[in-house]
Amino acid sequence: MSTGSEDSPGSLSERSRAALAEGGVLAVQIPGFAPRAAQQQLSAAVADAFTQRDVLLAEAGTGTGKTFAYLVPALLSGAKTIISTGTRALQDQLYHRDLPRVRDALGVGLKTALLKGRANYLCKYRLERAKGEPRFSSREQIAQFQRIVAWSGRTRLGDLAEIDALPEDSPLQSMVTSTVENCLGSECPFYGECFVVQARARAQSADVVVVNHHLLLADLALKQEGFGEILPGAEAFVVDEAHQLPDLAAQFFGEGLSARPLVELGRDALGECKEVEGALAIVQQPARDLENAARALRAAMDTLPTRGTQWRALEAPGVEEGLNELAQALTRFAEAIAPLRDAAPGFEACHVRAQDQLGRLTRWRIRREFEEDLEVADDDVRWYELSPRGFRLQRTPLDVSAPLRAHRESSRAAWVFTSATLAVDGHFDHVATRLGLLEPQTLLAPSPFDWQRQALCYLPPRLPEPNSRDYTAAIADALLPVLRASQGRAFVLFASHRALREAAEHLRDGPWPLFVQGEAPRHVLLQRFRESGNGVLLGAASFREGVDVAGAALSVVVIDKLPFAAPDDPVFEARLDAIRNRGGNPFRDEQLPQAVIALKQGVGRLIRTETDRGVLVLCDPRLLGKSYGKLFLDSLPPFPRTRDVRDVEAFFAEPVNE
Repeated sequence: MSTGSEDSPGSLSERSRAALAEGGVLAVQIPGFAPRAAQQQLSAAVADAFTQRDVLLAEAGTGTGKTFAYLVPALLSGAKTIISTGTRALQDQLYHRDLPRVRDALGVGLKTALLKGRANYLCKYRLERAKGEPRFSSREQIAQFQRIVAWSGRTRLGDLAEIDALPEDSPLQSMVTSTVENCLGSECPFYGECFVVQARARAQSADVVVVNHHLLLADLALKQEGFGEILPGAEAFVVDEAHQLPDLAAQFFGEGLSARPLVELGRDALGECKEVEGALAIVQQPARDLENAARALRAAMDTLPTRGTQWRALEAPGVEEGLNELAQALTRFAEAIAPLRDAAPGFEACHVRAQDQLGRLTRWRIRREFEEDLEVADDDVRWYELSPRGFRLQRTPLDVSAPLRAHRESSRAAWVFTSATLAVDGHFDHVATRLGLLEPQTLLAPSPFDWQRQALCYLPPRLPEPNSRDYTAAIADALLPVLRASQGRAFVLFASHRALREAAEHLRDGPWPLFVQGEAPRHVLLQRFRESGNGVLLGAASFREGVDVAGAALSVVVIDKLPFAAPDDPVFEARLDAIRNRGGNPFRDEQLPQAVIALKQGVGRLIRTETDRGVLVLCDPRLLGKSYGKLFLDSLPPFPRTRDVRDVEAFFAEPVNE
């Protein structure tokens, strides 16, 4: 079903179109704003969804200007609107850059708020606790902690993003922020100054609230991360980067248990002992036993692959015993601190956390053959994941469409799902099914770019099959004339890290600066690539989306293989089995559409503005040799195609008309 805008003078749809049109307020007020027909069409469709409290599924090609397209009707409607983006970085960009520009241009006085999960906000109680504990592993950590302490005295919002020098993966983050489990709530001595409480209050009174998918889903799943109490009041939801939502939802509607929170639980209990006389003698040994049990379980799992199913883990020598010992250590720990619950709010919180962790562990360990209700058992998959020093035990539902649909219907709000990559060959069936959408309004807003002039798709001839041993070497050889023609300036995206490392060896001595994922943090690699002007960046799946390099610095995007999901992913494997058991076709119904959407994400890195020019290199010979290759090509923008590298050389030899 497609949407058609029911424009009438003075309607929200008509006012939204007018604001974005030539001579409209955005063109007048925002320097460099260029009216686009597709943007106006999308904005009108969003406005109709708001007016009718409907559901809209809209793909907006790169360059459409979808952010402005949904912000205009959201602000003009005056409806309480929650906008959810894919990442915290996009959230900050939307709130601090895009939203103020559109609001000021429209001249509306609506209140806006930025709300993140509690892990982004300083917890004054935990900061005070951390001051007295020698838990720092390096001088750099001590210096960073001192910076946090100095910043804590002057910050107004308590958002850790304000500290530029603090890495996102710093272990200090968990020391100075709270979780749902360890938060003391109204019992906290700093409750009146709590940054999370203040952020929630701002969101509750705002007209437009910008969140991210993690926060939105945590609250839909009743994990109470940040703002569950304002969800019922929302009249409209806009979900940007909506293609990410089903996989993220699977995380939030499941549950997990990991090593770090177990270790922190014991340490938090020891931290509480300073305030309660005699408590240390009671808590010290059970806390130490808990930490040792978590480490012993990780050691027992050392022979396992990085990811795998529950049954694989339980069959490994020592893992069953390690799980038993962890369960016993958690039980003894909970029993030890139970008498101390009235002595300090922190002990009460630790006791609740211990019981919660024990429940998660028990539910994960239940073997399929001992479950009475096999029908329910088939609804989730249990699996594990190992990090260098930790582990995660996870239960993940295979299908999140039902809970997503239930939450959406109970909200009685308008819902807009948008992204640059939602459709497969012009159809939305796959993503609509995964999101639990029944006959939504749909819209394909095409990219405004001149593909015939701005781009070229090169399919290198005579490449071996992707599973052959010399495939990566053959790709490297095929790329050399392309890179010479473009003078570097390329992203080369690989399906595996092994292929990435092999290609790096082949391309290492080229005349261009080479940037290889894994040799520096992602944001550092990107910054160096941009600054180099002629670099070649080799990356894996994480560089397929959320990366924006406009201009001549990125003029070639190479994709080595069609991005089919790894068959060793236990959740994906279980999802395919479930489709097969229902009589479906796993390849046609899941693997193929997911790979098409992933390919579109990678291709979307190439042309970002109306003045960009570039060559897309698709290496996989299955695009032309397999019947399904046509589905991939038909789902991409209308690139001119060639198999002759001389056309690539001619493309880059053309003078650029700015």
